[in-house]
Amino acid sequence: MNAARKVLFALTSHDTLGGTGRATGFYLPEAAHPWKALTDAGFEVDLVSVKGGRPPMDGGDTSDPVQLAFLEDRRMAVKLDSTRRPEEVVPGDYEAILFVGGHGTMWDFPDDAVLAGIARDIYEAGGVVAAVCHGPAALVNLTLSDGSYLVAGKEVAAFTNSEEEAAELTDEVPFALQSKLEERGARHTAAPDFQAHVVVDGRLVTGQNPASATRLGQALATTLSGLRTASGRGGA
Repeated sequence: MNAARKVLFALTSHDTLGGTGRATGFYLPEAAHPWKALTDAGFEVDLVSVKGGRPPMDGGDTSDPVQLAFLEDRRMAVKLDSTRRPEEVVPGDYEAILFVGGHGTMWDFPDDAVLAGIARDIYEAGGVVAAVCHGPAALVNLTLSDGSYLVAGKEVAAFTNSEEEAAELTDEVPFALQSKLEERGARHTAAPDFQAHVVVDGRLVTGQNPASATRLGQALATTLSGLRTASGRGGA
């Protein structure tokens, strides 16, 4: 089978950071660095956002060649300018979904049932679910067909309560991400604040913070390649 190997990146559409008056959105480095790792490994990346269209973007440093390459890539520029809505996605087209971080995810990822359904379908078809930084907000209400939480009993990484306190946003976000994942039965693990930390637990791949984005993309590519080898499907 010679079809392109595809990974879906999910982006927030929420653009307001609580009551701070500051803008937010998806965090560009957490999209760009996994994109680079995955495309280098031969995967094609598509985009979806909660509301579709051009999603709000936070961060961005064009002195970083990876972020600059992501923004200047012609195919990605077209996809970013007109992301699909979750209802327009066919889960069977993808080997994995990656929930990109950014504070906006805390408001619109947890209760988007269609986005959760995409992730459930990919996972239950033998694919991989991944998330980085605040992206695991998508996992707090994500249940499998048997009603169990995807994260229950699994080791995960996500933006920590300590990091949220250091960012002085504990009182702005709608919930504490680390605590909520632990309430769902996840075994949350962490590195010191703002240091890279990635966890692979079967077909769940999670990263703690922006510093983890490259390693998360690499771990996702490695996990997917391992699954394909195990299934006997061979190369891309």
